[in-house]
Amino acid sequence: MPTPHRFLGFGFAAADLLVEIKADGCISFALGAGEAVLGLPDQALAGKAWRTLFHAEDHPMIEAVFRGLDDGTRAGPVVLCVATPPGKPARYASLTAIRLPQNKGAVSCALSRASSRGASGLQSREQFESRATELLAGSTEALELAFIEFNGLSQSELGQDPAKLEALVAGALRAQAYQGEAAAALGADRFALVRGSSEPTEAMTGRLARVLTDAGVEGVLPAAAAMPLTGVERPKQVAQAMRYAMNLVLQDGLSRPLPGDLSEALDRAMRDTLNKAGQLGASIRQRRFTLNYQPVVSLRDGALHHHEVLVRFGSEGSPFPTIRMAEEMDLIEPLDVAILEETLTVLQRDPELKLAVNVSGRSLMSETYLTSVLKLVKARPWARGRLMFELTESAAVEDLAVADRHIQALRTAGCEVCLDDFGAGAASLAYLQQLTLDLLKIDGRYIRDLQHGGREATFVKHLVNMCRELNVRTLAEMVETPEAEDAVRRAGVDYAQGWLYGRARETPAKDVAIGARGRARSGALALRSALDR
Repeated sequence: MPTPHRFLGFGFAAADLLVEIKADGCISFALGAGEAVLGLPDQALAGKAWRTLFHAEDHPMIEAVFRGLDDGTRAGPVVLCVATPPGKPARYASLTAIRLPQNKGAVSCALSRASSRGASGLQSREQFESRATELLAGSTEALELAFIEFNGLSQSELGQDPAKLEALVAGALRAQAYQGEAAAALGADRFALVRGSSEPTEAMTGRLARVLTDAGVEGVLPAAAAMPLTGVERPKQVAQAMRYAMNLVLQDGLSRPLPGDLSEALDRAMRDTLNKAGQLGASIRQRRFTLNYQPVVSLRDGALHHHEVLVRFGSEGSPFPTIRMAEEMDLIEPLDVAILEETLTVLQRDPELKLAVNVSGRSLMSETYLTSVLKLVKARPWARGRLMFELTESAAVEDLAVADRHIQALRTAGCEVCLDDFGAGAASLAYLQQLTLDLLKIDGRYIRDLQHGGREATFVKHLVNMCRELNVRTLAEMVETPEAEDAVRRAGVDYAQGWLYGRARETPAKDVAIGARGRARSGALALRSALDR
């Protein structure tokens, strides 16, 4: 058999379609099952730009894959979404790339059909834990949990454009991840991803540094550390061990050594859990927490409508780790009750206040929690119409019929109920269909991009119209600029919350008032707005 045919045979044994992409981004050669993989015959692919063949969400990752290739190096496989005509079913392809020295900068790619791919953007920690556990269970190769730190990235020039920065980071990390899976954001320029363990982390950080430099980000040197995903097989224990490792990096960055493997991480997590459970239980019983209050304003007249009650623990910047720990240790219900009792005390002291207290989906599903709440409210008739509940962590709502029955009991007791973070995670249309609510809070990621038009604007406008027909009012969070406020007002949203009106603070703001052009302003923000004008 002639050598060229033998090489083609090897290529097609591993892929359905072979393509060569020149330095200008256009295909110079294609051979194989183009129709089956990309929806076009191979002879029609020559001359086409690769960008026209794949969904725009995957472009940053593909660019990062190509930029990270040295002569003679290989990347992938990564799973991509193929660009398809409107109305056609989604199509996916697995891509492996190599840059050969003799090909004058061209990239040789092998593509195969794939059944699906994961998320294209950065995932939440919960989504990442679930997806990483699935990947580990189905993988035939050794994997590791890698952590990457980009010190100073959010302060770079690109940090002034959050959407562009997120797309760059997500694409760069997916290019290094197993099957091109999305990474999780851990905060403070720290991220986690699952990758093959066959190469040192230094090779990965070198490619990431090159992608950043090519994108115009100077002076940011990525650092990385990794932990083998071995030693534990049960999915729940895998998730617990990964969660422990991610918490370590979230708190301390890469300054502390990671556990040797999942088994060691799980052992350390269990010891910490026993210790923290006792400490957290004591904190709840002794009320070792404080309440902060963030204003919510009416977009109709700029008047203060209510405050959301936010819990804080000591000097911690974010309460999320403690709340997450309370959920994991089955202490979220007593914590929610304790916060409610403190909120009622605040309401009693100031008859002018109207407060919204958060309730976990886990607590809402509990009969004992509901009984406790109704008893507290019944004994305080002055709280009717002044106490609201905001349902968070909706993924824990396992039975929507039970949840709705409990929500209606709260509403009958004179308390309005709001669904938090609609459009993110589990808070989907099914909740709006099956739960009778008073308010719906639209997730901040839609509000952030609303002023730019596009999909987010269309989604929000249709959602507001649908809520209006269902007699559900809407609340936009993360309203941080006058432009964002104008956008949510034009979309028909009823209420707004965000730094434009005031950050959460230890005493409820009383000086939120109508500012110029009908916008609500508070304290230093009012002064800043006046200077801006």
